Amino acid sequence: MSQPFGAVYADSYDLFYQDKDYTDETRQLESIFKTYNTTVHSILDLGCGTGNHAFPLAQRGYEVVGVDRSADMLAHAQRKLMNARLDGKLIFQQADIRAVNLERTFDVALMMFAVLGYQLENSEVLSALKAARRHLCVGGLFIFDVWYGPAVLHQRPSERVKVIPGKDGGEILRVTSGDLDVNRQLCRVHYRVWRMKKGELTEQAEENHFVRYFFPLEINLLLESSGFTILRSGAFPEFEKEPDETTWNIMVAARAM
Repeated sequence: MSQPFGAVYADSYDLFYQDKDYTDETRQLESIFKTYNTTVHSILDLGCGTGNHAFPLAQRGYEVVGVDRSADMLAHAQRKLMNARLDGKLIFQQADIRAVNLERTFDVALMMFAVLGYQLENSEVLSALKAARRHLCVGGLFIFDVWYGPAVLHQRPSERVKVIPGKDGGEILRVTSGDLDVNRQLCRVHYRVWRMKKGELTEQAEENHFVRYFFPLEINLLLESSGFTILRSGAFPEFEKEPDETTWNIMVAARAM
């Protein structure tokens, strides 16, 4: 069993999520910037992965710094950066988002794609939130998405199978299953990945990802304890809608006090 976001999973990550509309999510982020009257020049992307939010933001002219603790994920981000013409608008750095200190501030900090949920204990969540806060100027925006507790408990995790074409003419099979630890507000997501070529297995991996889900009053308290005031919590990706028991993901916008 490999660590989360290990080499095999990282090699297939962009293929797994090639249907995810990062461009539309970027437009949604820009809409939030405008809604809350924030002039944005610089963005800190905490838990940036392979850079799928960072790249479209940099292409729109923002100065973006991406931070992630997975060397395998960042290796893919760096390879993509080599082929991008961004005139120094985007850089990546390996660090734990709970402890990172870049000794500068940004206009916006992001934790997208349930990154905050990978902080399992209250102390870890608070460390990540406080890291975001110390990298924001007063009045800066903090935007993140998390799994929404009422929907997770109502819908429950299920097994999913995804088969996608590989880069080398083969195919990749991913099977995802999950189970809940309701006392700790955690979902254990079990990933099994097989890489096939000409009907033969060439590589395989298993990973357990533990993801925390959150409830509204809990989010408010954690943000207030970390130096933020909440602006809005909405469904994700339809941020203008109110979340309910069918909304597995929510997006939260907060302002640095």
